[in-house]
Amino acid sequence: MRSARPRLPAALLALLLAPGLTALAAPARAQAPPAAVAEAPLPVQEVAPGVFVYAAPYALAARDNAGAIANVGFVVGSEAVAVIDTGGSLAAGRRLLAAVRARTALPIRYVINTHVHPDHLLGNAAFAPEGATFVGHRALPEALAARAEGYLQANAALVGPAFAGTRIVPPTLLVAETRELDLGGRRLRLDAWPTAHTNSDLTVRELSTDTWFLGDLLFVGHVPALDGRITGWIAVLGRLKAEPAARVVPGHGPASLPWPAAAGPIDRYLATLEAELRRMIREGRPIDEAGRAARGEAGHWSLFSDFNTRNATTAYQELEWD
Repeated sequence: MRSARPRLPAALLALLLAPGLTALAAPARAQAPPAAVAEAPLPVQEVAPGVFVYAAPYALAARDNAGAIANVGFVVGSEAVAVIDTGGSLAAGRRLLAAVRARTALPIRYVINTHVHPDHLLGNAAFAPEGATFVGHRALPEALAARAEGYLQANAALVGPAFAGTRIVPPTLLVAETRELDLGGRRLRLDAWPTAHTNSDLTVRELSTDTWFLGDLLFVGHVPALDGRITGWIAVLGRLKAEPAARVVPGHGPASLPWPAAAGPIDRYLATLEAELRRMIREGRPIDEAGRAARGEAGHWSLFSDFNTRNATTAYQELEWD
């Protein structure tokens, strides 16, 4: 059961939702982690040696979760740390920072945002004092600039006092296609994708353990949220599934899963939504009926009623001109 949350004006709500293992040396750990971070650390899991993930609850941003509703994580190398997504508020980001500092005192060299949505990057400011370089898809700065004011206003209303101090920190290191980052003994491969879940989707693959952070290109349990192109998302998922990986980390769902088996439910949902909308368009049914599409999927997903109608409307507008 979800706790009550304030209702937002429709325009603001729309902005908000426009949402084999190689043996490794143990990652360096702090003998006495700094005590400056007072927030309770997020409870992270070590899904592979030196690779940590917080598996968020299936929920909307609210006062009782401080916007920590997306999976986030970090990778510890021999020289430095990379953080992958930061949560939906400064408070959520500080809890992630506390989780990092509970495990290592190494410098945080990179903060990587997998896409534009606020639950994945509004915690960035917690890492600015660490001197980290912020990394994102080449389309992320423009997408973020267009939505920043709405994101801050909408999430402040949802999260309440815990949102205080949250601000936008855009990326300065941009990925146009593929780029590798070095943490010392660990390399991360970053891939920028065409418009799919959003127009700024970026994946992060830790090559030593073959752990692939897919961001919101993969939803498990939490119903997918479409803010890009349904045909693009289906195509990108096809390309991702063609590349084996030891494990993947979804943007929402368990901390890690086998691949490509984890893609089964999202494949089915997107294919069902597309097929039913195409049929409705052929039959001449109006867009205000689009929310009836894929209703047979409701029992398979959390938060279905919060996202499916918007997904269907977004996809209808794309498909009617296809």
